[in-house]
Order: sequence, then C-alpha cells, then structure tokens
Amino acid sequence: MRRVVITGVGVFASTGKDVNSFFENLLEARSGVCRITRFDPSALSVQIAAEIPDYCPQDYFPPKRLELLDYFTQYSLIAAREAMESSGLEVSDEERPRFGVVMGTGMAGANTFDSGYFNLYAKQATRLHPFTIPKIMHNAPTSQICMEFGAQGPSLATSTACSSSGHAIGAAFHLLKYDMADLMLAGGSEAPITYGTIRSWESVRVLAGGNGDPARACRPFSADREGLVLGEGAGVLVLEEFEHARKRGAKIYAEIAGYGLSSDASHITQPTVDGPARAIRMALREAGANPEEVEYINAHGTGTRLNDPTETAVIKEVFRDHARRVWTSSTKSMHGHTLGAAGAIELVAAVMALERGIVPPTANFTQPDPECDLDCVPNQAREKKIRTAISNSFAFGGLNAVLLVRRLD
Repeated sequence: MRRVVITGVGVFASTGKDVNSFFENLLEARSGVCRITRFDPSALSVQIAAEIPDYCPQDYFPPKRLELLDYFTQYSLIAAREAMESSGLEVSDEERPRFGVVMGTGMAGANTFDSGYFNLYAKQATRLHPFTIPKIMHNAPTSQICMEFGAQGPSLATSTACSSSGHAIGAAFHLLKYDMADLMLAGGSEAPITYGTIRSWESVRVLAGGNGDPARACRPFSADREGLVLGEGAGVLVLEEFEHARKRGAKIYAEIAGYGLSSDASHITQPTVDGPARAIRMALREAGANPEEVEYINAHGTGTRLNDPTETAVIKEVFRDHARRVWTSSTKSMHGHTLGAAGAIELVAAVMALERGIVPPTANFTQPDPECDLDCVPNQAREKKIRTAISNSFAFGGLNAVLLVRRLD
C-alpha cells in the first residue's frame, strides 16, 4: 500500500484567516466568538456565533465570480489557495488526471437558501437569482476548486453533518493509498451564520447563549458547560503520495496513517459509545498503532451536556488506562462548531500541534466534571514533541469519522 502525507495546509476561520494566525490564536486561547454582526440578531434568543471578522468577499473575488459563489464556497477557495501555496505544488498537465478534490459540507449554501426564501416568501419575489442552484449545491466547493486549480482526477463531495470533512479527508486518503490518484486537495467548509439557520439550531436546544461574556460561552468538558456555539470557515489540506512528495523535495507536515468510520445506527441526535469507539479502533488498526502510541486527541468536544461525557466514555473504552494520560483538547472552545468544516479545521490544528510540538488548550475551562475526567489541557497550551495524534468527528445522524496522523522524523 502507498503512504500518504500532508504537504500543504490552509484555514479560513473566526480565529484566523491563515494557518499561522489561526494556530497562534488557539495557543493563546483567544476566542473567535462574539455577538453576531452579519445580520441584526436582536430577535434571536441566541445572539452569538464564531464569525469570520471583517470579511469582505470583494477582497478575494471579482464581482462576476461572486455571482456564482455562496459564502461556504468562497471560504473553501480561500483555504485551498493557502494550502496550495504552502505546499509549493505546481501540477503539470500530465499530472492533472491524477489530481483530485474531495470537500465536505453539512449545510452547503445556507446563505443563498436563506436570502432566496426571504425574497420568495417575505418580499413575494417572482423569481430567484439564476445561479441559485449552482450556489447551493453541496459539490460547489469541490467543483470550483477543481476549476481553479485544474484538478481532473477523482473528485467528489461528502455530506455527513458534523463529520463531513473528516470523511472527505479519509476518502482522499484512500484514493491516494489505493493508487487512484497522486495528489488531492481535501477538506470542508461551512457558512451557517444566517437568521434561519440560527433559528433552526435554537429549536434543537443545544446552543450556548453566552450571557455576560460571549467569548467564554463554549466550555467543552467543563461542569458548567451550556452548549455549542456555531462557527463558520474552511479547512483544506494537500494530500500527496509519499514518493511523489519526496521526489519534489516537499515539506511534509505529517503522514495520514489511519482512517476509521462507522455508524451508530441508533438515534438521529443522541451519540452512542460503541459507534465512535469502533471508528477509533478502525483508524488505529489501519495505522498499525497501539492505543498507547496516541499522545494527543483533538476531540469532537462540542460543549453540550450530552456529547462531552459520551466522548469521554468512548475514549475510556478504547484507551483504557491510557485514557487519562493522553492529552485531549477541544478547539471548538475558540473557533466554534463549524459543522461540516469541523473535521478539516480541527485536523489542521492537530497537524500543527505535531509540526510545532505544542498542543492547543481547551479554552474557557472552569470546573472539573466527574463525567469528563480526561486531561483536557485546560486553558493553557502545552509543549511536547508528540508523534501520533487523532482527530474525532462525531455527527448528528450517528456517522463517525476518525483520522490518525503521525509526525515523520
């Protein structure tokens, strides 16, 4: 089987519009959560989100192209550009048929949906924007990235709610491993900060309100946690067959060594222990790794009453005595829950932790919870030259994705 390495990374998120600023803000426990500015949130009971600050689409795209791009596609292109630049990759015409793209999203063109329905029902419009369908399609980021970078190889989109981009990266990893491609761009994007979307999530009753201090609203694994905070953004990685990367002298951030996926087959919103545990064990098995080798877990860690103790139980089930020794942090405490983009954004955080030898904290931690008795790296980053990490993505619908990455010495 062929080895697969990460040679480029890109992020566009509330905590940073590039990888360096994103990771530095995570290390400093700086939150991207604030009162919503994208629209007037006064009528909402939850008025906070992790928005990308001061975002102006015209800074990144010409007006004509913007007519075709919902926010979630814009974010994906911006992150993909950084990933490609950081990789130093120049794809020849001969390589394009083996250069593919896999992108994940949960909600796709939420801004286009929201504005379109408002025009139809509130303003009684008789027609919608002619590019409405190309803007809302789940595969829009994949297709637009393919066109921008000339990728003609195996390409697709994944949509499995909060594990969408974890599955996208896993699919790209297997396409490379099993010799169906040599180069892949993979990741995910989401732009759920709309009036209708927030209203919908309010009804599920899992959102944190952020009374008093929005920046501290998301408190994963803390006893006083209130719920999740929605975030937006994109993460994209360049995946490359190892020998291809070595021959061109590419910088290698990490190796993807294992991918696990499973279904709870139980409940549409309530997670189980068995399903995620099977996904972690599958990733370990593919990587040929023992549980004791894992030194860092970037947890799904949403900050809801139900998710965090369940994920704790999952980690204990798989790692047994090692569970309390492995550092386990949730970066959602800072960049929010970016839904379909979460797996990619959080894998970038894990990869940078390997590359720089420092683990980002779980921010806003206040009180230990006996049901969440892991070492969740509370509030302060920790330095350690870790070699192996996993990133968990567990979704509504019970579809789980786990990625295992290793540092190459």
